[in-house]
Amino acid sequence: MTDLSDLRHDNDGQPLTIENTLESPWDQLRLWVQEAKTKNYFQPNAMSLATVSSDGKPSCRIVLLKSFSPDGIIFYTHYLSRKGQEILNNPNAALLLYWDTLERQVRIEGKITKTTADISDQYFQSRPRNSQIGAAISPQSQVISSRDYLEKSYLNLNTLAQNQAIPRPEDWGGYCLTPTYFEFWQGRASRLHDRVVYQKDLSQVNSNKVNSNKVHLNNWEKLLLAP
Repeated sequence: MTDLSDLRHDNDGQPLTIENTLESPWDQLRLWVQEAKTKNYFQPNAMSLATVSSDGKPSCRIVLLKSFSPDGIIFYTHYLSRKGQEILNNPNAALLLYWDTLERQVRIEGKITKTTADISDQYFQSRPRNSQIGAAISPQSQVISSRDYLEKSYLNLNTLAQNQAIPRPEDWGGYCLTPTYFEFWQGRASRLHDRVVYQKDLSQVNSNKVNSNKVHLNNWEKLLLAP
């Protein structure tokens, strides 16, 4: 047995309260992402995406947050991948951003839809050419014969399309998660962490609230949760 029970870290973050969080979850998310960027994290926009298969089995992987606004949170991937098929069967999903040095995480839940083709085209054309070719030749999540298959496919397309634009594959594009739930978690001493929730659906938090502290702002209910 590999025993990791002695790995401990006592958090020492600054207080996070209903009063010192911003009025909008979007503004709070923007603030935390900016602060993570200033810490020079490797890919501070890396986030876990959790989806569920048609038979109720969850799966999770890292994707990159590419943009967000009150319209939703956008990332890009292959539509025929495992996550794409799971989103097709069940659009309910969850995201998680985590920044260890800041002792912070953000949980986001909602429903996913595809972005427009124009948004997907614009982003695809902004990508480096090698990334465009990689997306075009990779049958993501499918079994392949060897690594050599990928490298030969890459070289073939790179040669055939020399000095030509790479069109966005029809099975590759953007997704937008429209949130109904945000949770901002700040690590604190003695495991008494701070958790501030913004939610639109009251059923997502246990209704048996103890010493409830909540406010309603711009269609978002803001609550403080026990760690």
